[in-house]
Amino acid sequence: MLPLRTACAVVACAGTAIAAVAFVAAHIGATGWTDVTIGAALVLDRGVALEVALVAAGLSGLALAAGLRAAGAPVGGWPGGLLTGWGAATALLGVAPAGTPDLVVGALSAAVFLTLPAATALLVPVLRRDDRLAGAARPMEWLALAQGLGLVAITYVALPGHGVMIGLVERLLLGAEVAAAGVLAVRMLQVFRTMPSRPAGRVRIPLVGRS
Repeated sequence: MLPLRTACAVVACAGTAIAAVAFVAAHIGATGWTDVTIGAALVLDRGVALEVALVAAGLSGLALAAGLRAAGAPVGGWPGGLLTGWGAATALLGVAPAGTPDLVVGALSAAVFLTLPAATALLVPVLRRDDRLAGAARPMEWLALAQGLGLVAITYVALPGHGVMIGLVERLLLGAEVAAAGVLAVRMLQVFRTMPSRPAGRVRIPLVGRS
């Protein structure tokens, strides 16, 4: 039986792979989505591929948080909480029924686009301090920068930009988020599958000459 940390890494890798494929499939041949937010597209019920992508990405986020904690990575507090929040919000957005109020959809969308950029930025120094996961720190740093720029772009498009191309900007940001989750998931799988399933026990040396 796989240790919990390795099982979580496998689920996270599978989830990000499914999310990436479904996300691309949702937009092949589709038109008019560049000005339609992800939340609005879900309300309009334009196929199931986008829902599958969101649910798979959300489950991968939850698996990442659980796997890091199971491996003893220092993700307590904000990094782990934000990663868990992103996973929950993304999955809930994907399964929200078509009649969900706009306020709820908007709140979930905001959580999706705010939590992982913050989590990624906070995880970079955490990963650098962990020798097992330090290899993911540099790509995560670049992806944190990309997500930060995406947030700036969304803010500009939503306010002075009057929503023009907001659908494209949202999808680029979500793509960067899925990429960050994928990088971390792959690194976790590489490291955790080679770790021993349980720590080595202490060697007991019998004492001779004791009565």
